Amino acid sequence: MFALLGRTISQIKPVQSCRVISTTVVNPASRKGTREKARLKKVKKEVVKVGFIPHNQRETMKLNVFRPNKHQDDSKRPESPDNVYIGKYYRRPTYSFAEAVQCHRETMHPTMFGYPDAPLLVHIELFMQGIKKTRFVDNFARNAYIPHKYDHGEERNVLVFAKGQEFVQEAQKAGATLAGGPELVRDIQNGKLKLEDYEYVLAHPNILADLVPLRGLLKKLKFPNIKQGTLSPDITEMVERFLNGIKYTAKKDEFQKDFGLVETCIGPLSMPTEHLEQNLVSLLKDIETMRPKRDGKFITRILLKCPPSKEQLKIDPFQYVSETYVKGSDTAAADDDDDEAEDKQEASN
Repeated sequence: MFALLGRTISQIKPVQSCRVISTTVVNPASRKGTREKARLKKVKKEVVKVGFIPHNQRETMKLNVFRPNKHQDDSKRPESPDNVYIGKYYRRPTYSFAEAVQCHRETMHPTMFGYPDAPLLVHIELFMQGIKKTRFVDNFARNAYIPHKYDHGEERNVLVFAKGQEFVQEAQKAGATLAGGPELVRDIQNGKLKLEDYEYVLAHPNILADLVPLRGLLKKLKFPNIKQGTLSPDITEMVERFLNGIKYTAKKDEFQKDFGLVETCIGPLSMPTEHLEQNLVSLLKDIETMRPKRDGKFITRILLKCPPSKEQLKIDPFQYVSETYVKGSDTAAADDDDDEAEDKQEASN
């Protein structure tokens, strides 16, 4: 046999021992969890059917939809050469206050809408960004003092605390629902007088120490303080502000936090134009007290509206208030002080 192979036994080298290597195709470790995954794949996914969604709730469910910037700056657009034009291509015309009021009066003439006593609404847009780009002015609700009062159609109950008969009489003469001194504090503690019956609680600084026992009861109505205008030595101005002033609320947009809006009434169209303009100036100055301590605009745009007409007329707000923040002025947003306090606390930690 060895001859057939052409070699002798002496020429054949001994076979060296080699290490046995497992060549099994199936690796038990690689199948760990495979059957469990396959079993989970076979489970049918339940499809949850969504019922009818009201139209005013559909937008909140679309988180990834495109939303245009609500701050409308058309200063770079050209002026229209004609009085008929497409609004998105040209700059919106700016009217004086008297011109805008006259336009609305013509619209509400008896030959048209026939509503000469229609309320004149003011649409004020705000840039709510604080000192830092990640901070924003909180929503705020205030009452602005106006020099010319009108029938706002609301019944406002005002409670005034003050020491001294002269201050109590001054509050009663200004129109306060109820005014008194320490005796009112005792009546509230004894349950004879309910704070829930009064919308606003005002106080003179001379009685502030006596109101400390009521701090827990005044959580909802807020304890009198200077920032809210509910604590002042000028009793007459303070009572008139909350009794006859303009009540307004500034709210941030739900999705665009740097956009705020104030919509309120400054009087009926039947009021003289000068009185309406003075009410507007008082409202704008009160809004400016919430301005953050940063450069740039706080009030960005003002539109005058008069329902049921859909006409909106733009006026220039910067003839009444400053366009940028003036350093050293008494206008400052309350949340900026809170931001500075938080920053100091974070730095100390």
